[in-house]
Amino acid sequence: MTQMPLQPVSKCALALGHLRSLNFLSSVTGVNLRTAWPALLRVALQNRCFLCGNMSHLEICRDCELEALEDTLDDAPRCACCALTLAGIEDPSQRCSRCVVEPPAFDATLAFADYSAPYDSLALALKFSARLNLAGWFARKLAQLAHYADVQPDLIIPVPLARSRLAQRGFNQAWEVARVLGRLLDANASATIVTRTRSTLPQSALADVQSRRDNVQDAFSVARYQGFFGRKRIRSLDGLHLAVVDDVMTSGATLNALAQQLKQAGAARVTNLVALRTPAAYSR
Repeated sequence: MTQMPLQPVSKCALALGHLRSLNFLSSVTGVNLRTAWPALLRVALQNRCFLCGNMSHLEICRDCELEALEDTLDDAPRCACCALTLAGIEDPSQRCSRCVVEPPAFDATLAFADYSAPYDSLALALKFSARLNLAGWFARKLAQLAHYADVQPDLIIPVPLARSRLAQRGFNQAWEVARVLGRLLDANASATIVTRTRSTLPQSALADVQSRRDNVQDAFSVARYQGFFGRKRIRSLDGLHLAVVDDVMTSGATLNALAQQLKQAGAARVTNLVALRTPAAYSR
């Protein structure tokens, strides 16, 4: 009896088989395994906490999570507009002298923590080592801040990267945070509302505030079109409360230039949601 030769199985056929298996298991268990598998992997496979190095099912272990919560609760009051720490001031609506003398185009800023140890290492790992799971951790911290401050934006927008830098890096760290934050706040998020019209120097390479302002002047463009975002149709930005997300805020020049464009496009309010804020000594 002649055996038939085995036919090679294509990758598409294998993928289809895995998908059918997941559908079958989902129907039996009542759990959507196609969306739940990342959480299942975290439970099954331990990793090391990024901050302390101890074994953990999460990117940040529970002990470090508690320390992060304590740091947030013990954090000094911040300027309600630019989120600089204000030592000795209790009023949460207080603005720093710079925002009083020269008000920026944005209306408020929420920051999880200062850009300092240990959290600066998380921002660096997210941006330069593609540790994209840390974007979700930052998003959860910002969602907690937003809920506490009763901030509910109509639309969440990341600070965009230039095309060349996006192609080089492969992702926009601000968008990675923003898209998770949108789900946590039940708000629409879009990475296409604002684009960079030209490449700019890294702001970290410029020493003074004026140089940073000149660097991003007219560097952004706001799309003027109707579109669906989530379940809501956004016809225009007129009268909307927009949240702009970034990983690190230093001088605020980039966020100010972006807020100017958003206000010109009709936005009623712009709130910055930034993971980390550089201390006053380094933000001028």
